Amino acid sequence: MEQVIEFATNNIMLIIAWIMTLAMLVFTEQRKGGKSVNTHEATRMINKENAVILDVRPKKEYTTGHITNAIHIPVAELDTRMTEINKHKDKPVIVVCNLGQTAGAATKKLMTAGFSNVVKLSGGMTEWKAQSLPILK
Repeated sequence: MEQVIEFATNNIMLIIAWIMTLAMLVFTEQRKGGKSVNTHEATRMINKENAVILDVRPKKEYTTGHITNAIHIPVAELDTRMTEINKHKDKPVIVVCNLGQTAGAATKKLMTAGFSNVVKLSGGMTEWKAQSLPILK
């Protein structure tokens, strides 16, 4: 531990550059996946804006519980099944995965396909279940 502290004090500029690089990487990766919403905002969008829920988890995870009226298209199949959700281009779309990480890739694909109002659920189904919000099995 003493060596780490000694290294940090002797190389403060290197440590600052490393922290800034890490912060820029995190910022860039978050922007790639689009905007995130929490469970409260997602619920508001579902109730007030008639938002569409797109669940991109694998079938096995989807069958363990999903949000009511969610459209299930696994992220691996999204490119080939995009026509199934094209009719919802004018509505807000909330992309849901297990932890909120895979949804970023799906969100990016949807934005590339012309969907203008696409967000991902922060924390995914794990957060949805943690908030004790309703799910269907």
